[in-house]
Amino acid sequence: MLGRINSAAASAAGKIRSTSVGNLGARMISQLAEPREPQVLTSEIPGPASTSALEKLSKIQDTRAAAFVADYEKSVGNYIVDADGNQLLDLYCQIASIPVGYNNEAILQAARSDQMATALANRPALGVFPSADWAQLLEESLMRVKPAGLDMVFTSAHGSDANELAYKAAFMHYARTRRGDKMFSAAELSSVMDNQPPGAPEVAILSFAASFHGRTFGALSTTRSKALHKLDIPAFPWPRAPFPQLRYPLDKYSEENAKEEQRCLEETERILRTNAIPVAAIIVEPVQSEGGDRHASPEFFRGLRRITNELGVLMIVDEVQTGCAATGTFWAHEQWGLESPPDMVTFSKKMQAAGFYHTSDLVPDQPYRNFNTWMGDPARALLARAIVAEVIDKGLLAHVRATGDYFTSHLKPLAVRYHRLVSNVRGTGTFLAFDCPSTEMRTELLHLMRMEGVNMGGSGETTVRFRPMLTLSKSHVNVFLTRFESVLNKMYQKHWPQ
Repeated sequence: MLGRINSAAASAAGKIRSTSVGNLGARMISQLAEPREPQVLTSEIPGPASTSALEKLSKIQDTRAAAFVADYEKSVGNYIVDADGNQLLDLYCQIASIPVGYNNEAILQAARSDQMATALANRPALGVFPSADWAQLLEESLMRVKPAGLDMVFTSAHGSDANELAYKAAFMHYARTRRGDKMFSAAELSSVMDNQPPGAPEVAILSFAASFHGRTFGALSTTRSKALHKLDIPAFPWPRAPFPQLRYPLDKYSEENAKEEQRCLEETERILRTNAIPVAAIIVEPVQSEGGDRHASPEFFRGLRRITNELGVLMIVDEVQTGCAATGTFWAHEQWGLESPPDMVTFSKKMQAAGFYHTSDLVPDQPYRNFNTWMGDPARALLARAIVAEVIDKGLLAHVRATGDYFTSHLKPLAVRYHRLVSNVRGTGTFLAFDCPSTEMRTELLHLMRMEGVNMGGSGETTVRFRPMLTLSKSHVNVFLTRFESVLNKMYQKHWPQ
């Protein structure tokens, strides 16, 4: 019996199991122990089992972006296991979306609960038929970590969806403040059906150069990170403001960076005042995560809040990637010291649920306006409740700060020693990054690291980003550092032989 179970678990394609085997498999998953170090069994990744599985999958889905096929039953903690049995320390974590480790026991318990079974078997249309426990579930999950000053939450499906719905809230608020108490006019009701003003007004969302806010239509119009994301897709004529391009180390270039941020603030204000299409809101990331891990100072973001307040423009903070403790505070914008909170904060990824926080002022004047069938998902909120509890109960904020400090203190000396390959070490918490000299060098480095048993990812043109679990420890960092220095030595010997 156990032999058949182990054989099935090892199969790359997987097999349909009986209920009894499935239950035993669940118990076995909960007893997994994290490896002490990576183990690479194949001469290449993807190995033969991953390659075979990808070939099969490619007949029904596009697999060209796939790195390898994972075995999620065997993955545990900070380690992802692939179909060939390779055990990799995962510092990329499903594009920054796994919070507290693979097969985390608290998450598994939430997944196996009767409450989860009911939520999955009876997914409700929450806007019309919310479940009796929905308010309590929100209080115990998303509202337990609500950003200061934002007392309501709109739940949605994913990060792009969260931003899209926040834009709609901004546009409705903009129109309502100008319409006042008047009802919709006959001209508005008629013209909107032809996508024409005044019913479909010309109003914009301002975003920043190198930003990423998603791939749905409105979100894509505010995404500025890569042309490939946007090509061939019709877009709204919305404005783009410059985002500071800081120089490192920060203490050496403090004067130059302050001037760069002031330039960007002045240009943003000029656009907001003079743009041909009025701007209802700006959207900004605390760290431009897909655009190359581009940072700005708290002073810059305080300047944005001052300008938007003065001009009556809403400020949306996109915390889809930075939210849920990765920067050392639960929300990265907490580190800005704003005098007044953002108007909306969007979230997804590590929260395993999505949506945006807001005030009551941003509730539409009529029901069914910012709306869809499901309006979120109780199953995702149940996972978010378990995640939030793990972060708070296990002190993961302090843990992330301590691990991040340790990580940075070792990365910076390596950037000095291997300066031809590693530069501009930056970040807060474990939300860290550095730059390579070229895209090609980065590709080579990431491949060599994977063959050393460390799964990593890039952003922008030349940046390597770290997006580990919140449970990453100093011992995990040491595992990485040993292999990282080995790869750096190999690359130096290849490209700059003595």
